[in-house]
Amino acid sequence: MRTLHVVTHPQATHHVDDVVGGWYDSDLTPDGERDARRIAAALRDRIPDTADVELRTSDLRRTAQTADAIGERFGLTPVPDPRLRELSFGEAGGRPNAWLRECFVPPPPTGDRMGHTGGLPGAESKRHLAQRVYAAVDDLLDHHCEHQIVVTHGIAITFVIAAWIGMPADSLGHVVFKVTSGSITTLHEDDLYRGRMVTALGDTRHLH
Repeated sequence: MRTLHVVTHPQATHHVDDVVGGWYDSDLTPDGERDARRIAAALRDRIPDTADVELRTSDLRRTAQTADAIGERFGLTPVPDPRLRELSFGEAGGRPNAWLRECFVPPPPTGDRMGHTGGLPGAESKRHLAQRVYAAVDDLLDHHCEHQIVVTHGIAITFVIAAWIGMPADSLGHVVFKVTSGSITTLHEDDLYRGRMVTALGDTRHLH
């Protein structure tokens, strides 16, 4: 059996500063650091001490700091993977969210939603995000490990889940798996049928 535990980083400075995240390299806040330790404790409770575990993370600071708290609890060194980064908002990264709301061009209701960049200079399309996240998940699946922990972001997690269940990337124009910061999503594959399940989506019970 294989279980993938997908973590979204908890509160970061761009949240409290009300600025655009994406590739803007914010840090965890003190509350975020506390919640990262809670995430680590929850994962330690769910994963047997004797299990084979690996830990991969987006290379941005807020996810790397979350992964460090998990790694400390498990005695693991996180493996950074830039393909697990959040969607890039280009020049909007680090700017006030109010500025983004004024400048953002919404995607069309039909047509090429995956190629849309919001009219933001230097922004990444969801198609490109899907390509890199799918490649990262393919690498995870090529390396058999009983429990794999992935630390990523609130938009990118949709594509981690979609890759896990085998959704064609071009079908993702309208798909959103909505979770909150500091959540744990549990994905499970059984040995007999190789069925891939979403057994928990965006669980935050450990934060309360």
